[in-house]
Formats: sequence, C-alpha cells, structure tokens
Amino acid sequence: MTAAGDGPWLDDAAGRLVRPFTISDGRTRPTVALDLLSQVRATGATPLGHLGPEHAQALDLCRAPVPVAEVAAHLRLPVAVTKVLLADLVECGALTDKPPAFHHNPTDRALLEAVLDGLRRQL
Repeated sequence: MTAAGDGPWLDDAAGRLVRPFTISDGRTRPTVALDLLSQVRATGATPLGHLGPEHAQALDLCRAPVPVAEVAAHLRLPVAVTKVLLADLVECGALTDKPPAFHHNPTDRALLEAVLDGLRRQL
C-alpha cells in the first residue's frame, strides 16, 4: 500500500521501493556547487532531454525560492541525491541557484571575544 501522494516510490510497510542512488543514476556528486542553504528557483524554461519524475517533483517545489535542504525534505531523499537532481536542473536552465549570503565573518576576532565574554559571565 502506498502512502498518499507518494506514488509507487514509497510503501507504508516496506518504505522506499527504489534506492536513492538509482534516482541519480549512481552519481554522488553534483556538477554545480550547492550549499544546504542555497536558494533554488524555477526559471520557467522547459528542461530539455529526459528527466525523471523526481526532477519534475523538484522543479514543482521550486516555483518560489526554496533552500536545497527543504527540497530534500519534501522529496524524502538524501541531500546528496537531491543536490545531483537540482544540479541537473540548473545545468539545463530550468533552475537558478543563489548561494547563501552571510553578513558576518564567523572568525572575526571581535565577535569571538564577545562570545567568550558572554560565556564567562554565565559561569
């Protein structure tokens, strides 16, 4: 018996019926550098070539900007597999990606000293 909305890929009793590495054709590394917090968004362009049902599901999830980690969670796939699928879509022009923006330097000495001072006050 399949779970509602999951189609033939998930079964209530057995779990995932298709191994994740088969979804990415055995590929484990994306061709585009994607971070967990990278935002991906559909461009509206129709992808050329053969793409699997997971590609279509990922593309549907990306109608608005969404982080890579969230796409993986919705697809119920490992992040590594999701990154490969999303990289395929970026390469064919169906998705755009934007790396996360960090507004501070995590190794800034003043910031680290402020954190240390705060921790000392707590002790």
